[in-house]
Amino acid sequence: MTNQRKRPDILGQGAKKLSKKELRILKAVRATFEPGIVNICLRFFQRTIGQSWIHHSTKNLRHMHGMERLPSLATDESVLVVANHRSFFDLYIVTSELVRRGMKKRIIFPVRSKFFYESWIGFLTNFLMSFLAMYPAIFRERKKASMNLLALDELAFLLNRGGVFAGLHPEGTRKQEGSPYEFLPAQPGVGRVILHSKVQVVPVFINGLINDIKKQIKSNFDGTGEDVHVVFGQPIDFGDLLEQKSNSKTHRAISEKCMEEIARLGEEERILRQEFEAKKKAGQTP
Repeated sequence: MTNQRKRPDILGQGAKKLSKKELRILKAVRATFEPGIVNICLRFFQRTIGQSWIHHSTKNLRHMHGMERLPSLATDESVLVVANHRSFFDLYIVTSELVRRGMKKRIIFPVRSKFFYESWIGFLTNFLMSFLAMYPAIFRERKKASMNLLALDELAFLLNRGGVFAGLHPEGTRKQEGSPYEFLPAQPGVGRVILHSKVQVVPVFINGLINDIKKQIKSNFDGTGEDVHVVFGQPIDFGDLLEQKSNSKTHRAISEKCMEEIARLGEEERILRQEFEAKKKAGQTP
């Protein structure tokens, strides 16, 4: 990997900003990323149980494109995927497919702290749903805003250290209304992570998922769901952006570059979807 950055003191700062319960849950999840039997077991569970339920819940609707563009998944080099954000499950679909194709990296997705880091039930849900992939925590409260920069730097540290697959949304939040081919403005947080970690960044566009998990799974088996198309792009070439100073302007420019690539894949998906629907209408098996 690149020269190792110093790990941010997220627990030390958290002691000043977070409740005792939040701090304990944060500490517990953070500890699982250290080398050892817990980390090994969580990777195993993510590769087996985790990917299996996602695969079988979407396999009748899911269509993957551009897989040949991906970098090698067999190395211990970290990979960061950047994707558009329409549903809670966008990145679950992506990682399920990559794991089925041999990826053994530890999976990690930053998540809003509410529920998952504010209660032990949330901690248990994080374990059962993703085997603690939902980390680090992002806080909404203004008084905890400084924790979010530390969370981004924590993610950059883990990526830089190696053996991690992370997923981020440059838009920052879900765009639930309007065309799936239109996007919210890019936010600088993703650019900060990319600049500080300097890992390979793979863009992906996802279209067709909904936010109701029960309805999504049911529609996979009864044939009523919308087809889900996922298009991967080649690793992004940021040019000299990664040599610029670390500031908000640079971070935003990097995030905007990510959104440009995602938008380009969106146009590719639009054509692929039209061709797919035409074949279905003609009675052909796509």
